[in-house]
Amino acid sequence: MTRITEFLDRGGPALWVIFALSVATLALILWKLWRLSRSGAWRRDRAERAVTLWREGAREAAQDLLRQRGGLRARFLSAAMAALIAYPEEPAREEASRIARALLTEARSGLRALDLVVMIAPLIGLLGTVLGMIGAFQALQEAGAQADPAALAGGIWEALLTTAAGMGVAIPAAMALSWFDSVTDALAHDFEDLATRLFTAPRDKQ
Repeated sequence: MTRITEFLDRGGPALWVIFALSVATLALILWKLWRLSRSGAWRRDRAERAVTLWREGAREAAQDLLRQRGGLRARFLSAAMAALIAYPEEPAREEASRIARALLTEARSGLRALDLVVMIAPLIGLLGTVLGMIGAFQALQEAGAQADPAALAGGIWEALLTTAAGMGVAIPAAMALSWFDSVTDALAHDFEDLATRLFTAPRDKQ
């Protein structure tokens, strides 16, 4: 722990901020994985079965299959089926679209924070480097003709630590953000596909 503290002290306040940002980013990514896993973001077998039952005319069985399920697809289908039963087709479509938008917003929660990390982590690193370089050259000016090149080089590489650290946080955050975006895009596609199959089910079977 002492070595970590000494290393962070070399980079100054900016490196401490980036370190805190890296811990928060890791926690956010783990939390997002947990949330998506709990909401069934990668499971669609039950939703597929429910749509098949609905299209076959087994409305009660389809609704029973989805009841008490907390997955995003199950919640969407359950709400869409209820809307189809309660309203004419056009209002039911509007209600299904509203529910889909709300569930996608829920699925995207936390992504703005990751996006912010991707933007600000390199900037904080660059700020730390600039401040470190200013300090190094101020020391060089004060030393005058007796300036030690080794000390100047040491000050410069310590200043550059923050840029490297900022990129080291931003790159994994950008990768996680891109992946989470692809998951929510897949969910949006599935909502559209499931809704189309639900609303185009043969009327005589409903």
